[in-house]
Amino acid sequence: MSSSKKVYTKDEWQRKLNEVKIRKSDMNRLVMNYFVTEGYVEAAEKFYKETGTEPDMDLGTITDRMEVRKAIQCGNVQDAIEKVNDLNPEILDTNPQLFFHLQQQRLIELIRSGKVEEALEFAQEELAPRGEENHEFLQELERTVALLAFEDTSSCPVGDLLDVSQRQKTASELNAAILTSQSHEKDPKLPGLLKMLIWVQKQLDEKVSYPRINDFATAALEDPAT
Repeated sequence: MSSSKKVYTKDEWQRKLNEVKIRKSDMNRLVMNYFVTEGYVEAAEKFYKETGTEPDMDLGTITDRMEVRKAIQCGNVQDAIEKVNDLNPEILDTNPQLFFHLQQQRLIELIRSGKVEEALEFAQEELAPRGEENHEFLQELERTVALLAFEDTSSCPVGDLLDVSQRQKTASELNAAILTSQSHEKDPKLPGLLKMLIWVQKQLDEKVSYPRINDFATAALEDPAT
């Protein structure tokens, strides 16, 4: 079957790509969208000065949002909650799952600091009642409390909760909720386009042999498989 596929050389494929005209202004807006959605204020300001591309939101609101995100990433969850409530108290009032995950992160930080008694008290008073109302919450709570059963968390089956990636996950969820409350898209467009590119390449793989992009950091075209 593979031998019946049409084969495109790298030069042929590059010529086809060159035929697709993309306006520089559209690319600039795509980059700016990524900067403001992810909260890179300084990069957004510099990019605006260099290209004249207007951000689609007030950069001042980005600074407030990034202070919240930074607090989570530093483990200061209560500080993040207070900052969110200052921005818009309805964000947490109307999103019980997000509030539970923030409280779960507070529990993780207590465990990380070795405050066992305080962690158990916090879990019982703040999280257990929510777990009784929601089976999914209860499972997440049990998984988090399981950290206390291991002296060496490096070999703990739930040790990933102590990874920096867990803080990032919680911070991203909160960041998305703030964006939604401000009537902005919660996700940048660029990752979505990359996912679409991956999907399109998989579709093309079934029909033609062509130079693929496997390294998205460099976007280098690789010679087609023969």
